[in-house]
Amino acid sequence: MTKTHVVTGATGYTGRYIARRLLEKGHGVRSLTHHPDRADPFEGQVRMMPYHFDSPDLLARSLVGADTLFNTYWIRTAFGDVTHERAAENLKILFAAAQWAGVRRIVHISIANATADSHLPYYRGKAIAERHLREFRPSYAIIKPTLIFGHGDILLNNISWALRHFPVFPVPGRGDYPVQPGFVEDIADLAVRMGEGDENVEMDAVGTEVFSYSDYVKLVRRAIGAKCVVMKTPPGLALLGSKLVGAFVNDVTLTRDEIDGLSAGLLASVETGEAVLPTRLTQWLPENADGLGRRYASEIERHYR
Repeated sequence: MTKTHVVTGATGYTGRYIARRLLEKGHGVRSLTHHPDRADPFEGQVRMMPYHFDSPDLLARSLVGADTLFNTYWIRTAFGDVTHERAAENLKILFAAAQWAGVRRIVHISIANATADSHLPYYRGKAIAERHLREFRPSYAIIKPTLIFGHGDILLNNISWALRHFPVFPVPGRGDYPVQPGFVEDIADLAVRMGEGDENVEMDAVGTEVFSYSDYVKLVRRAIGAKCVVMKTPPGLALLGSKLVGAFVNDVTLTRDEIDGLSAGLLASVETGEAVLPTRLTQWLPENADGLGRRYASEIERHYR
């Protein structure tokens, strides 16, 4: 049966893949976005609307008639007056609007290992947003990836860009902390399947391969044919290097909180039996390496300019 769904951030990364899957299934799709006037990648098939977090009534009206809300809204790092606490509060407003509008189900893309007592604002804010969602009436699915890869991924592209352009790639600390990448199209497929259900579910959504971060970077280096030296460095020195690169490209490259999250192993699942994403990075990389890192991808440019 054809239905109408709302996807937040359909011109972004994960949201774009979810919207494409829904369109392929013949559903109607709307999107909430901070950038309703950007170039339309869907050739008019998706109606773009602003978020209106400051006007809950308008936000709720934009959700009327939607069966499922697929939420990908979040921020990687605080920028201007937009903090992780503010983002969590925005999601509370969004979930309340969905309840008012009669949305049947919410599929929420969160993050693995989010806890309300985390000292890292990103993970703490994600946990608070999950708690807000549980308080509202629509049934929900909370999908918790770790590290996402695929076409359009900023992190993997910019690691590749650095490996192509610099003689040394600094790995903070020992580099033995785990990462467990999952393919963005698998996550989109999972989100759409979860949208069809009715029961409340929460799951880590991760790939079947686990690497140390150092081995992950070396895997990418080998795939793209770079000659860069991957070197373990003190975290403070790695952070300094990232700030210098960030100043050069006018962007946020790697933050202290992200180094702490990496070092704590938060980019791998601690759950068991949750490796639900079949595409392996070691399969995908050789077929797609040539296009990685040819140009720098700006986080600030994508989300704030």
